[in-house]
Amino acid sequence: MALSTATSSRPASTISTISASSLMQNVPGHFPAPTPSEEDLEGPLQSLSQAVHARRAEYVRPKHVRIKLGTWNTAAFKGTEKDVAGWFIEGKGVTSEFAGLNLGDAAKERLEDREGPAEQEARYERKAGTLPKGDVGVLPGKGEEVVDITSFTEALRPYTDPSVAIRWKEAVKEGLPEGYVLVAEQQLLGLLLLIYAAAEVASEVRSVSTTSVGTGIGGYMGNKGAVTARIVLGETTRLVFVNCHMAAGADKPSLERRNWDAAQILSRTRFEPIKDSMDLAQTTGEQIGDEDFAFWMGDLNYRLQDIPGDDVRRLLMLHTRNEYDLSQRSARKIDGEIENAKESVKRRVEGRLSDESNDTASTSAASGRTSQDTTSTAPTLMDEVSASEDPTSLQTTLACLLPHDELHAQMKTRKAFHDGWREGPIRFLPTYKYDVGSVGVFDSSDKKRSPSWCDRILYRSRRDRLAYEARVKEEETARKKDEEMKANGTDLAASDDDILFDYDPDTDGGDRDCDEYDDSADGVVITREGFEDELTQEYYTAHQRVLSSDHKPLDAVFMLKYDAVVPELKAKVHAEVAKELDKVENDSRPDVTVVVDKHRAEDTESDDTDPANFEGVWFGEVRWGQAKHRTLTIANTGRVAASFTLIERPVGAGQSSGVAPKWLNLKVNNEHVRSSSTGSQAVRLEPGETTIIELELRIFDVSVATSLNEGSETLDDILVLRVAEGRDHFVPVRGTWLETSLGRSISKLVRIPEGGIRRLQRQTPEGKNRSRGTSAASGTKSSMDSPRISLQDAPVRFSAPRELFRLTEVVEELSGRVVADYEMTVSEESGKPPWKEHPGWPFEEASWREKGTEQWHEALSNACDALDSDGSLEESMPGGLPRMQRLYVLAQLLLLFLEGIPEGIIPGEIWPKIEAYLAGTAKSKPEPSTEEQRMVISELLSQSPSHSISFVLITSMLDRLIQETSKSDTKEPEAEPAATSPRRLAGPFRRMTGTGKLPTVVPREQSAHALAKIFAPLVVPVPTSGGDKARSTHERRRVELMELFLLKRGNG
Repeated sequence: MALSTATSSRPASTISTISASSLMQNVPGHFPAPTPSEEDLEGPLQSLSQAVHARRAEYVRPKHVRIKLGTWNTAAFKGTEKDVAGWFIEGKGVTSEFAGLNLGDAAKERLEDREGPAEQEARYERKAGTLPKGDVGVLPGKGEEVVDITSFTEALRPYTDPSVAIRWKEAVKEGLPEGYVLVAEQQLLGLLLLIYAAAEVASEVRSVSTTSVGTGIGGYMGNKGAVTARIVLGETTRLVFVNCHMAAGADKPSLERRNWDAAQILSRTRFEPIKDSMDLAQTTGEQIGDEDFAFWMGDLNYRLQDIPGDDVRRLLMLHTRNEYDLSQRSARKIDGEIENAKESVKRRVEGRLSDESNDTASTSAASGRTSQDTTSTAPTLMDEVSASEDPTSLQTTLACLLPHDELHAQMKTRKAFHDGWREGPIRFLPTYKYDVGSVGVFDSSDKKRSPSWCDRILYRSRRDRLAYEARVKEEETARKKDEEMKANGTDLAASDDDILFDYDPDTDGGDRDCDEYDDSADGVVITREGFEDELTQEYYTAHQRVLSSDHKPLDAVFMLKYDAVVPELKAKVHAEVAKELDKVENDSRPDVTVVVDKHRAEDTESDDTDPANFEGVWFGEVRWGQAKHRTLTIANTGRVAASFTLIERPVGAGQSSGVAPKWLNLKVNNEHVRSSSTGSQAVRLEPGETTIIELELRIFDVSVATSLNEGSETLDDILVLRVAEGRDHFVPVRGTWLETSLGRSISKLVRIPEGGIRRLQRQTPEGKNRSRGTSAASGTKSSMDSPRISLQDAPVRFSAPRELFRLTEVVEELSGRVVADYEMTVSEESGKPPWKEHPGWPFEEASWREKGTEQWHEALSNACDALDSDGSLEESMPGGLPRMQRLYVLAQLLLLFLEGIPEGIIPGEIWPKIEAYLAGTAKSKPEPSTEEQRMVISELLSQSPSHSISFVLITSMLDRLIQETSKSDTKEPEAEPAATSPRRLAGPFRRMTGTGKLPTVVPREQSAHALAKIFAPLVVPVPTSGGDKARSTHERRRVELMELFLLKRGNG
C-alpha cells in the first residue's frame, strides 16, 4: 500500500544565493555510492546451482497477488493524511461519472445515501478529513491479500522532516487490516515511498533495496527527483517501484526539463547487488530496466499542449456542473467560470477572424504563416467536441483532450517513457488543478491554470522492454540496409523491369534471431530468472471526492501471477542434484587412495601400538637416534590418470616450513625429497597403478631433542598430498617421544633419579595416566601423548650428572682395554696404533672408521637408550660389534651429551673470571706455577659444585686416557721439562731452534693439545663477540685452560 505527496511550496529566497558547489554538500538524491568492487561481489560459476536452476519447474508453484498503487500530490496542505486511509485502503471518494468506472447496480445502491458534493464542500475545513459522509467504498482494497505499494509525494518542508513521514505511516497503519508489514520505505525531502505487504506475502520478500535521485536545483537537489525501491518476490520476480516529482511548468523548456528529469532518474538509480536464483553474485548493482516488472508513479507534471486552457476549463466544468444543485453556491461559481471562459473564447475567435480579413498577402505567404501558427487557424476545442458523435459524453470530451497530452506525445516521439512503458486507459477527469475544498471547480484563481493529467501511474514488464529493444534493432538493421542499397544503387534498380526478384524460403529470412517469447502465450512474461509471470491491470482511476488538495489522488490495481519458490521442494531438488553431480564428478575427476602401511618387513618393533581411533601414520614410541620406518601406498582408484605431489604443509609458530617436519625423511617413488623443500616431483599414475612413499623418523639433532624434551615441539604433524584437478589428502603423522637426558642443563641432570630419565617418565600419576596414557576401561594404550617430565622442582640427587659419571667411566675403562689388547697382540704387521695416527683418539672423528653406517647409528641409539634407562652401556651394543667400535660409539655419545648441555661445563657467570685470571698470569712476574693456576681455577669453579665436579670428571678421564696411550712409547722422557709454560705448549710448533730444526714433541703433549681442542668448545660454550682477533684470543684461552689440567708440569 502506498501514498505519495509532492511539495509545491517555494524554497526560501536565500537558496538563490548559494553556490552550486555548496548545494552538493549532504544533498539527498546525489549520485549513489560506488558499488562494491568486482572482486568483492563476483562469485564462481557453480554447476550445482545451474543444475538446480534447470529443474526450477519442480520447486516453484504459481501464486497470485494483488498490487495496489496510489499516488497523491498533497501540495503542502496540512491534514491530508487524514484522508489517505479512506480513499486508498477503503476505496472511498470515487464518482462513477468522473472515474470512467462501471460500478454496477449493487455498488450504485450502496452510494445512494452518500453525502452530495454541495454538502461535502460546505463542511470543508483545513486539517480535517474531507471524504463524503456515508461513503462505504466501492473499490477493492480492504481485506485483500495484496502487496500494498503506498507511494506518497508528501508535502514536507524543504528539509527532510521525519515527523511528517511518521504521521503518514501511522495513518496508513491505522487503516490497514491486521498483519500488514512495512517492507520498504524511502524519503527524499518531500517525496515518500512506502511499501506494505500482507504477512504471507512479506515472508517471500527478499533483496530489498531503496535509493533516491535528486534532479532539482543544480540538477541534484531533492526538491525534484525520485525515490525508488527494488524487491524480489518469491525468489523469482524482481519488482521496482518509482515515485517521482518532476519539473513543473507549461512551456517548452519545462517540458524538456521533465524529459531530462526522467532520463536522470533512469541513469542514476542504482540498487544493491544481489545473488540470482543460481546463487551467482552480481558484479555491479542493478538499474531500472533490469527488473521483471516496474511501476512508475507520481506527479510527472506533463500538461496539455497546443490547446487554450480556458477552452479546457470551460468544457470540463460543463460536465462537473451536473454534480451540483444549480441553486448551490458551487454551481453558481462554475456557471460564472464557464461564462468567463466563453467570453475568452469569443474574443480569441473574433481576433482570429479579424487577422484573416486584414491579411492581403500572397497565397504563398499566407500558407507560410498558416504553417507557422496552426493554433490560430485551427478550430476550437468546442468545435471538435460538437463534431463528435455524442457531445454530451464526458468520455467524448476526454477523447478530444488526450491527443494533446504531452506524455503521450513524448512517448510517441521517443523522447521519454518510450521504451516499453504503458499506461491504462484514462477515463477519469484530469487530476490537476482544482480549487481546494471543491469536487469539480477547476482553478478559479487569477492564474486559471489549465487542467492536466499531471499525476500518472505507468507500468512496464520485461517483455515490453525487450519488445521495444527488438523493434529498435530491427529498425536500425532496416536503416542500414536502406543506406547500403542507396550506396550500391539497388534502390534505383527496382524500376528496372529486366531484374527478376526471386525468393527462396530455405535461405531468405533464415537468420532471424529466436525470441524467448516466440512460444509463450500472450501476456506471459519470461522473467530474468526464466520463470513465467503474468500481469493484468484491474482498474485505473482518480478519487474525485477527496477535497484536501488541489490534486486528486490516483490509484491503480494490478493482479500479478508469479512463480514462487517452495523452500522444501527446492531443498529436495538441491539434494538430488548434489548427489547426482557428486557421482558424475567423482567418476570424471582424478582420485587416489592413500593406504598407511604399518611396518617394513625387516622392522621388529613390538612396542608400537596404534591408537584405536587414529588413521594416520603412527610411529609409536620414539627414542633418540632410533629409526622408525613407515610407508604410504598411493593407488589410483579413479577412472582417469592422476598426478600427485607432496606440497608445503601449513605450519604454526615455531614449526619448520616445507613438505615435512625436519625430523622426518621422505622418499617418493624412490626419489629422496628434502623435508624443507616446497614440493616434490609430480608422479603420474594410470588407473590401477600404485607407488610408495617411504617415511623414516630418526632424530639425531640434539637441538630437536631439546625442543621435544621441553614440549615446544611435538611429534605431531601432517603431510599434504595434492592430486592435480582432484582433492587434497591430509595424512597425520604422530608419535610419542621418549624423553632423553641429552640436551638438558646440569642443574636438571643432577635431579634425575637413579634408574634414569626413562624411569621418571613412566612414573605417571594415576589421573594423568588415565586421561593421557592408558584407557581406564581396557588398560591399553589409547593416547599418543606422553606426560611431560618436570625436573625444575625435583630434589637434587647427585653432586654431578650421573650420566656423565657413567659415560666417562665406561670410556676410560674401554680405552684402557683397547690399549691393553693392542699391546698384547702387537706384531710387525699390525702397523701403528690409532692413537699414534690420531692424537685426539678416541674422540677424533677421523679415527671413527665405521661412522655413518646403519650399525653405527643403531649402536649409538641403543647406547643412549641404555644411558636414559640406567642400563649397561657396553652391553647395549650389538653383539658382533668390536670393542674398538664400541669405544668410538660411546666417545661420540659423550661428545653429544656435552654438546647438549646449554650452559656448558663452565657456566657463563664463572668463565669471565677464569679468562681474566689467565690473561693476568701472562703479565705477572714471576709467572705462577701450573699447580698454583690449577688451584685458583678450581677455587673459582667451586662456586658451582656440580659444574666443578663435572669438570674434574672430564679432565680426569682425559688425563688417564693420555697416560694409557703414551706409556707404551719408550722414547717419551720420564721427567717433565721445567721451563715450558702450559699456556705456551703450542710454542714448540712455532719456535725454531738455533740449528733450524723443530724440537722433539712428545706424544703426551700432542695428545693433550688435540684433546684440548676437541673438548674446549664443549666445556666452555660461551658465545664469542667482537672481531676475529677477539674471537681467536677467546678460543686460544679455552684450549690453554684444558691443557693446563691435561699436562702434569710446573715451573722450574
